[in-house]
Amino acid sequence: MNSEDRPFTEEALVNVLEKMLGAKILRSNFQSAQLQGGTVGDVRLVSGIADGLDGAKLPYKIVLKTQKKWNRPGDSDSWRREYDLYTSDFGTVFTDSPRWPKCYHAEMNTAENETQLWMEYIDGVSGYDLTADMLERAACEIGQLQGKLYAKQPDILRKLTNLSKVEDLKNYYLFCRLWNEVYDYIRSDSCEIPWHLREMLIEADDKADDIWNCIEKLPIVLCHRDFWVTNIFYRDDKLVFIDWDTAGWGYMGEDVKQLISDEIDAAYMVEYYKICVPAYFKGFSEYADISHISMDCIREMILVCSGYSLVKAYIETKSPNAKTEDQRKSAIEKLQKIYELRNLNYD
Repeated sequence: MNSEDRPFTEEALVNVLEKMLGAKILRSNFQSAQLQGGTVGDVRLVSGIADGLDGAKLPYKIVLKTQKKWNRPGDSDSWRREYDLYTSDFGTVFTDSPRWPKCYHAEMNTAENETQLWMEYIDGVSGYDLTADMLERAACEIGQLQGKLYAKQPDILRKLTNLSKVEDLKNYYLFCRLWNEVYDYIRSDSCEIPWHLREMLIEADDKADDIWNCIEKLPIVLCHRDFWVTNIFYRDDKLVFIDWDTAGWGYMGEDVKQLISDEIDAAYMVEYYKICVPAYFKGFSEYADISHISMDCIREMILVCSGYSLVKAYIETKSPNAKTEDQRKSAIEKLQKIYELRNLNYD
């Protein structure tokens, strides 16, 4: 990396490493590799050997997350949310498992509207390498965390000002319902989607008010809101949840809904639903009585929040090539799996 492209000085790196390693550092070499990038953020793994004051050679790995200001529709301050959370006492809500990555230094550049977080590097099983048992445990532990916070209402929750809003879930649904091309397509004679799946979506439209009346009676909890497999790490028999920039108030079950339905191979949706939803309810119920809440509410959330987007994906990938054909097939498979969740036996 050229010095002009480096988003930090050697002095800043040494200062951070002293906090991380708990030792006086004279100097350090480093290498930098991008872990994730884009127009609104940059995540780099910085690694090397630090020279200690006592002559020790101290290997290290640390993550530098640089986030520039950008406007997420309906959530304009999400770009700085992790900075706000890390500079608060929010970390006190976690235990050994689940937890979030440690942050060794957080900095806000107000002139550039940019945050920098120097964070713990998490190396473990993640993404599509997570097993069903690991996902079951993740569902249980997010349920435990949310149940505990819901029941105990620690003071820190009242002090957090930059959190996403509870109405975001319904606003997303209402946004999807504005897609007239989807509404018209599933009712048209030219629709190629199997009738039983179209009927499921039309029925959901007809019963939307009743579905949302049920959802809106669920406990309001602190949600991660980006709870899918790449943000879950399993290491040393413990779980770490990363990327909290969309965190905020939401309905009980939002996170486990995402875990089951977002970016998951359709072939596993029913299996994951059968293990993760009961695990989530079990974890939550350790702290609060939710015996009056049906687990089927998660299926209803998936249907109203994913149904139209799946049809839209199907419509928009009509050009004949292998990639779009796979996308169309995946959309139909996911709709079919949502259909199969009806009257599911959890035994």
